[in-house]
Amino acid sequence: MDLDSDRLRAFHAVARSGGFSRAARRLHRSQPAVSQAVRALEEDVGEPLFERLGRRVRLTRAGEILLEQTEVAFAALDVARDRLQALSGLEQGELVIGTSDTNACYVLPPVLAAYRSRHPGIELRISNRPSPETEAQVLAREVDLGFVTLSGPDPRLVAEPLAEREDVAIFPADHPLAGRRRIRVETLADQPLVLLDRGARTRSWVEDRLRDASADFRVAMELASIEVVKRLVALGFGVSVVPAIAVSDELARGELAAARLQGAGPRRQLGIVVPRRGRLSRAAAAFLEVARELL
Repeated sequence: MDLDSDRLRAFHAVARSGGFSRAARRLHRSQPAVSQAVRALEEDVGEPLFERLGRRVRLTRAGEILLEQTEVAFAALDVARDRLQALSGLEQGELVIGTSDTNACYVLPPVLAAYRSRHPGIELRISNRPSPETEAQVLAREVDLGFVTLSGPDPRLVAEPLAEREDVAIFPADHPLAGRRRIRVETLADQPLVLLDRGARTRSWVEDRLRDASADFRVAMELASIEVVKRLVALGFGVSVVPAIAVSDELARGELAAARLQGAGPRRQLGIVVPRRGRLSRAAAAFLEVARELL
């Protein structure tokens, strides 16, 4: 049975208005066109749907059954239409952002706040992973977009730089290097290093810089959280390299000391990555717009 939606709407209009002429006026169609649509539907169903009583009609039992189900279907379509309009207007929906703990804590809060203010109907979810894992999530479409520390180009991704990231060496407040404003990267090789896990992009960046300087180094501790890294450095377990934005409070309170890095190359870039293929959702495109504006 092939129930054409145009024929169903003609049937529904006749059933609700009580006649073909009224249905034609309601649908802004000619009466012969409405009559033809109903006849074609009756052929599809294999049963008469109306008893013709002069100019008026009455539903048969088959017509009653079809009307009941047609109204259920039309109501569901109306709900779907309303929800799609709300989605296209950013009145509701979901946006899943992949990013690291550091970016989520120190870089994205003003962007998230502005986005929530402009689009309160969009539910925001954050997936916290190191940048390489976030990029894998973007490729697997487990997140809508990723905000990451950018690395080498991946032909499967489109990357848009949005902000610079300055990395600094940090020490306990009473460390011999604490008074230095700048140090060379290789100076860190003489110190026990407290670094993020191997999956973190900062970890590989620090190790690559030390190898470029032909320096032997020792990783004393590796951790999953930059907050724990900062705490252990403050307690004297070693030194580390972290984003400058992540230690501004500790520096102000005198809990840590920091020095800029010489010989580490240009500052790294933070940005958004999305799959090269496919289109961004309206919610993701709106987030990218806010991030461009604020970062």
